[in-house]
Amino acid sequence: MKEIELNYKELGEGKPVLILHGFLGMLDNWKTFGRKLAQEYKVFLIDQRDHGRSPHTDDFNYEILAKDLLKFMNDHRLEKAHLIGHSMGGKTVMKFMQLFEEKVISAVIVDIAPKAYDHHHTDILDALHSINPEQVKDRNDADISLEHYIKDWGVRQFLMKNLTRNPDGGFRWKMNLKLLTEKYNSIIQPVNQQSSAKACLFVNGSKSNYIKETDHKEILQVFPNAKFETIQDAGHWVHAEKGEELLEIVNDYFKTDYEI
Repeated sequence: MKEIELNYKELGEGKPVLILHGFLGMLDNWKTFGRKLAQEYKVFLIDQRDHGRSPHTDDFNYEILAKDLLKFMNDHRLEKAHLIGHSMGGKTVMKFMQLFEEKVISAVIVDIAPKAYDHHHTDILDALHSINPEQVKDRNDADISLEHYIKDWGVRQFLMKNLTRNPDGGFRWKMNLKLLTEKYNSIIQPVNQQSSAKACLFVNGSKSNYIKETDHKEILQVFPNAKFETIQDAGHWVHAEKGEELLEIVNDYFKTDYEI
């Protein structure tokens, strides 16, 4: 595996906290939350490979993502850190706990379980592939094209954060859309093959179906010291919809569950 340098943004001072975004996301999605958390911690917002401003590569799975994170910690001389991962980033955190448990103080996993998921991003990937970003006139033009496939304005705005201008004109996708589409089966696969006794908190939104109460048993088999919190009236993007509530939960958890 070729080692890469992940793009990141560092905020604040204190014990380190590494935050990982979800599928088709980027560190900017967590910037507001990260600034607030940085009042008490040193926060690293990280673009995972093939997302945001991190390098495009030719392979993608959770073991690779976990090893990217290990290199990042070693490069920044972080002996241990708290971890926060949302959706795909949550599965990266789970795999990291399984492989490199000694590097984790504790972890918060936002709206994802270690189980396999269905192909529920197919429409989104089809919508993104329907656009040739080099021929897009402006962001409104891209939004109109995406609307044929995706009616939810918020989802379209989330996706269009990936649209960036080329220096010589036109646009391009920040994420490695071709590779992520090819490796989608690796992204929805389970990460329940190994267990970890590290302290971890699973937080879900009450309006989301990513973590169901029936998933708790499987989660505890893989992470026997897991705890659970539900944020009311939040969907999958908990940090965007109910950021203050999530911040309070994270701050309380990190203060009380450093080590087992």
